[in-house]
Amino acid sequence: MTERTVFQSMSQRHVLSLPPQASVWEAACVMTKANCGSVLIIDPAGSLLGILTERDLMTRVLAKALNPQATHVSEVMTHNPHTVCPDLKVSEAVVIMIERGFRHLPIVTSASKILGVFSIRDALPREIGAAVSVAEFNDQVNDALG
Repeated sequence: MTERTVFQSMSQRHVLSLPPQASVWEAACVMTKANCGSVLIIDPAGSLLGILTERDLMTRVLAKALNPQATHVSEVMTHNPHTVCPDLKVSEAVVIMIERGFRHLPIVTSASKILGVFSIRDALPREIGAAVSVAEFNDQVNDALG
């Protein structure tokens, strides 16, 4: 059985996005309505500027007692997020997520077309297990090499 790609594994096929001047409150409402853990922040030309996630809302807005209606998403988003191509294998994407500590990866084509977001929830247990093994091996090699 061939391994799935991140594009094949995406649970939501539409791009959830907002402009940088949208409020954090608007972002939270959009994410809640779509039952999605992230929203892409895109400029008027369609270029990816950043991503705002549930974790960003918690750590950069709530924990700092910012007013969600007065705070723009551009102030608290993750700027220039790591992106992946649609044909990346799920286990490879999970390794990236484990090693870099995030749970959402925007999927962008080589022509800069935004296809959506791969979430850790889109991975199957066997793919997560394979990725954890690779990440642990990478740690062991790094430790051995000093």
